[in-house]
Amino acid sequence: MKSSRLVSILLLLQTRGRLTAAQLAEELEVSVRTIYRDVEALSTAGIPLYGDAGHAGGYRLLDGYRTRLTGLTTDEAEALFLAGVPGPAAELGLGSVLAAAQLKVRAALPPELRTHADRISGRFHLDAPGWYADADETPHLPAVADAVWNGRVLRVLYRRWREPTDVERRLEPYGLVLKAGRWYVVAGPGPRTYRVDQILQLTTTDGEFTRPDDFDLAAYWAAYQRDFHDRLRPAEALIRLAPGVRLAGPMGAAVRADGRTDDDGWTLATVPIESVDHAHGEFLRLGTDIEVLRPAALRDRIAATVRELAKRYG
Repeated sequence: MKSSRLVSILLLLQTRGRLTAAQLAEELEVSVRTIYRDVEALSTAGIPLYGDAGHAGGYRLLDGYRTRLTGLTTDEAEALFLAGVPGPAAELGLGSVLAAAQLKVRAALPPELRTHADRISGRFHLDAPGWYADADETPHLPAVADAVWNGRVLRVLYRRWREPTDVERRLEPYGLVLKAGRWYVVAGPGPRTYRVDQILQLTTTDGEFTRPDDFDLAAYWAAYQRDFHDRLRPAEALIRLAPGVRLAGPMGAAVRADGRTDDDGWTLATVPIESVDHAHGEFLRLGTDIEVLRPAALRDRIAATVRELAKRYG
């Protein structure tokens, strides 16, 4: 819609400063000719919008001009308040800042949108961490966040899982990620990923660093997760599942993609496993609803456990 596009042009110029017609057209996925017409419409409506010619030219708003949030739709206003994350914001030391920002946004909304925003925040509450995991203590999180924002080098004592467990590291923190209630800092050189709750000691130095211009935090994290899952399940097992039995995660996906149902109703499938030890525990939970055909080491391990259980319980 044209009205929505006009508001988008205003917000882009307000947040990014000077932009050319070509840049606006690319951002909004319209033609440059359409941008020319939209800019003319905004100028006719009295918006203090100026265009400069030349190599460094482009459109800009008069310094100090700010648009109100009257361009928000009902769905956008609801999504804005549903996306609030007071818990993580408080952990970052930004709880009061988030509350103040939401108050200002709410005050700027038209009455009808304000009602919808109040309804959504009163009926939906986001709580990401799982039930059976204690909250991680992250006393150094605000300092890490400050270093991310200001480009400061950190010296940390970090606890890892392999020997030697406690190591000193120099970190150039590029960004923070909250995954399933746990904070991770992505830091150079590398970059590499560190759990914030495993930082034992932290010192903020006077040293500064420059974040690589081509670093994309979301893209890095997506690639990191793919690599993690690939490393997590390097082996495979051939199994048979009883009718109606469902597996979760990558194993379940493998069954749904390549499983073959036999005449007796059992499903034959090859599934990824982390290791013989891990699969042994996972498959035993299914009792008689699963049969492992290979690898032989896993089948023998489960058979030995079953014999021991039969002996123990008579």
